[in-house]
This record gives sequence, structure tokens and C-alpha cells, in this order.
Amino acid sequence: MNQFFSRALRFWQTYGTRELVWRLRGEVATRMGRHAPTPTSGIALAAPPPPNAARVRKSVQDLLSDRFTALTPLPSFQLPPTEQRRVNIVTDSINVGSMFGGVGTALIIGTLLANRLGANLRVITRTEPAQTENLDHLLSVYGLALDHESGFVFLPSHAVRQAIDFSESDIFITTSWWTTAATLGSVAPHLVWYLLQEDERMFYPFGDDRVACESVLKRSDIRYLINTHLLYEHLNGHGMSHLKDKGIWFEPAFPASVYYPRNREGEGKRRFAFYARPNNLRNLFYLGVKAIDAAIAQGVLDPEEWDILLVGKDIPDLEFSGGVVAQRLQNLSWADYSELVGTVDVGLSLMSTPHPSYPPLDLAASGAVVVTNTFGNKQDLSGYCANLICAPADTRSLVQALSKAITLARDRDLRKRNFDTSGLCRDWNQTLSKVLAQMDVKA
Repeated sequence: MNQFFSRALRFWQTYGTRELVWRLRGEVATRMGRHAPTPTSGIALAAPPPPNAARVRKSVQDLLSDRFTALTPLPSFQLPPTEQRRVNIVTDSINVGSMFGGVGTALIIGTLLANRLGANLRVITRTEPAQTENLDHLLSVYGLALDHESGFVFLPSHAVRQAIDFSESDIFITTSWWTTAATLGSVAPHLVWYLLQEDERMFYPFGDDRVACESVLKRSDIRYLINTHLLYEHLNGHGMSHLKDKGIWFEPAFPASVYYPRNREGEGKRRFAFYARPNNLRNLFYLGVKAIDAAIAQGVLDPEEWDILLVGKDIPDLEFSGGVVAQRLQNLSWADYSELVGTVDVGLSLMSTPHPSYPPLDLAASGAVVVTNTFGNKQDLSGYCANLICAPADTRSLVQALSKAITLARDRDLRKRNFDTSGLCRDWNQTLSKVLAQMDVKA
């Protein structure tokens, strides 16, 4: 028996698990007087080839296609130009789990541009079919409407029987480096506007993904929309000086009809909210919960005074110091999210990149005091609102900033004065006026 196991071990080390299983099944079948089994491919493995036998090789192109599936070019065909123009948004998904600030911004820009051009709007999703009602929901929350037709196409990277038509009358708004690369695989560069809402190189460690990302970011034959002047300055100073000629920046808007303080008089405890997305590493989830735990343990965040909310997605069920259990609010609709942020007194929202990110601005636009972290040229966000407090990304500094934020939140007069004098734009048409005018000019 020991010899049997020794032989089986050597066989497994040489040929692997799959061949071992088929060899064992073959031997059993032979001893029982039956034919040895064959795999579904019809190739018998009961007697595997010797170790030096030729293996099936994969082409370099297949290897790269398997590794970078998201870069597969959009299946498409070109038609002659038409009088009816069309704005295309290429994104991963517009479903509930994906409808964060960045996707919303793309849909708003696409809608306003389509209205300006008298164009139809087409949303092309790559990872899952669109929940089409989410576009209507978003526009209704913001008091916007699409003047012409909307269309939705699910075009996954493995699509082989479906293709989209386009012409020189189309404009494509891409929303990431991978959707940009996929679009440029079949669409002329002068039709593409890349909506850049982060230094996407920072999504990756140094390696192939980062290099591939940077190769798209450095293209000078497309045009760029950059979300915030802060990000624009960072990118210009870090290898993307071509944006001076090929890019235009804008500040996001926070309409007062959506983002405003909700009256919670007589509703008990104050509300503390943490923007929690553990699977989005740049949101520093673990540093955030560590800072909250320390703030509770040190008496800075008193659970007798504060309800603690964790807002985001994929949030684990946690117990903080002293047995404090936070309320988890996940995958909120746009309306529910905007309603919630208007009830928050103090927020903690981290982003380990140069962009301020939407949640700190959403909260400040809704009357909350917010703590976020510094990064690079992101050192002071008081130009948006004096209720935004920046601190280095370490536990001690964040706890100190939370203490300052809690003190400010209790000072209703100062907190309201900061809110009333904030520099946040409240009108998407106003903040995008120069952007839309430039997009209306053909390259």
C-alpha cells in the first residue's frame, strides 16, 4: 500500500491532479473488467504521455486576450455620417452596485451634451446589462431630462454576434482606461473623450496593468475631461503635460435641491457616518475602522451621543470597542443616498489618491462636517467648504481630526456659516458650460 501511494505521489508531481484522477479511474475500470473512462474531450488519459511530450501551446495573442479581456475592442461597424447625432457612454455598468459619483457624472455629462447637440444618448455597458431605470432615476433626482431618445447596449468583451454601428456623427465618452482602450480598438481617436476622474495608475502596483494604463493615459490623439482642478494639476505634474492641450477640467456640482441639511430636531443622537468600501483599496477601509475604534476607545466618539453608520458596499458585520455595533447601509439608490447624507453630522471618508472623491463633497454640500485624508497636492479642501477637515492618513492624526470635527459639529452657528459660504458649485449646467462648448467643436 505504501508503494502505491508513493507511485501516486510521483505521478501527481509529474502530471498534475487531472491526469492522476483519470489514471486512477482507468486502473479501477481495468481491474473491474470495463473499458477505461475517457474525458469529455474524447482524449483518453489513462495512459498519459511521457513528461517530455509536446503540450498544446497558447499563442501570445490568446495569452494577452485572456489576461486583458476588458481591452477587447468594441465590435462595431462604421456607417456614413447622418444628421442625427449620437452621444455614447462606454462604462462597465450603471446598476445599483456601480452607481457611485463617477458613473453618475458620466450620465449627467452625456445627457447635457446630447441635449446641447440635439443628439440621442446611447449607454454601452461592458460587464452586465444596464438596469435602464437607473438613468431615469438619476436624472429625476437631479431635475434633468433627456430631450431625445436613449438606448442601451450590453456589449461584453466576449460578444461575438453583436456589434454597434457608429459614424462620424457620434461622440464617445469613455469612463476608464480599459473602456477607452476597448473603444479605441475600433473607433477613431478624434471621436473619443476620456472622462478621467482619478489617477487610474494608482489602482495598481507597479506591473503590467499599470504600464498598460499609463500607455492609454499618455495618448495625445484623444481628448480628456478631468474631474476637478486638483486632479488636473496633479496629472500635469506627473507625466501628463499633454493635458494642457488635450484636456479640460471641471468641478462637480451639488444641486441644492438634492444636497441640503435635513431637519432632525428631536430625533435623538447625532449621526456619524463612515464611507466604507473594503474592496476598493484606495478608500482605506481598514485605516478608517481602526481610527473609529480608537476614537470610541478614547472617548472622542461617544456612542451615547452618536449613532455610527457604515455606508457603502461589501461591509463586514463589525463590533467596535465597548461592544459598539455600527449600522450598515449598503448599495443605496441615489435618492436614498442623498437623503441619508443630509442627516449626517460628522463624516469620515478616505481616499488615498489626489482626487477629493465625491463622498466628502456630498457630505459637506449637505451640511455635515467631514474628515478626509491628505495626499500629494490634496492638502486643504476648505476652498470647497470650511467644514472639510484634512489630516494625514494615520490613526493618531485622524482621531485628532475627528475630535476637531465633533467640536465643530456641535457649534451649530459656525457650522452653518461655513455651509452657507461654501465654494461648492450647485448647478451642473453652470459648471459644465465651458466643457460642453468645447465638446461641441469637432476635432
